[in-house]
Amino acid sequence: MKIESHVVVESSGQNAVDLLQQASGLAKQRIKFAMTQGAVWVTRDSHTQRLRRAKRKLREGDELHLYYDDELLAEVPAEPTLVADVGEYSVWNKPYGLRSQGSKWGDHCTVGRWAERHLQPERPAFTVHRLDRAANGLILVAHSKSMAATLSKIFQSRKVEKRYLAYVAGDLSDQVNPLRVDQPIDGRNAVSEISFEEVSADKSQSLVEVRIETGRKHQIRRHLADIGHPVIGDRLYGTGEMDGVDLQLTAYLLAFRCPVTDKKVEYRI
Repeated sequence: MKIESHVVVESSGQNAVDLLQQASGLAKQRIKFAMTQGAVWVTRDSHTQRLRRAKRKLREGDELHLYYDDELLAEVPAEPTLVADVGEYSVWNKPYGLRSQGSKWGDHCTVGRWAERHLQPERPAFTVHRLDRAANGLILVAHSKSMAATLSKIFQSRKVEKRYLAYVAGDLSDQVNPLRVDQPIDGRNAVSEISFEEVSADKSQSLVEVRIETGRKHQIRRHLADIGHPVIGDRLYGTGEMDGVDLQLTAYLLAFRCPVTDKKVEYRI
């Protein structure tokens, strides 16, 4: 069941839950639950943000937005592992299934929301970069808007070393090593460097390390599929439905100059 409701607050002091209950027909407890999961928003003076507190005071002219998807809201987030807490940012090992960022329908199954709820002391969380929901591995979370902007610039300027490990279909032992794939994605330049590591005894799978010079959507998965060696477990570009395992792609190393200490740091799993 999906319900989308939008309500304009006609007078100050009105209650968000009451207004959304009247507009959607949902029980008040369901609306409060949707709030905690990030599915309710409020717009004030052209600025829109998530509304999590049922008792937040509203003003005349505010607009409430409810994006209710009971299937999504019922999802239980996979638990990430904290790798490092630097204060102004943290490093996490994101498991398969956990999202890098939320949507208007909710954010409770994101690494950022997990960080907000579980780090001590508590602090806000901001997305810096993405890792496919189907992939696992290292991801950074900033804890202020200024740090998010700083870390984003580091990524955009390609000053972050990112390495991935992937199990792929077939034998790459006879390929050029490393193999450079320079193949545009969605009309934009995309370059990946693929290094062969080992092959299984039956030659059906290879382990490769991948370094990317660009960060296009699904770049590694698409490039590996383009050369005929899709990632094992890839349901979009390979034979994942038949592989019987999750996507075998791990972001195992991040290295960059820490903007807090101004020292080179390296995180790996």
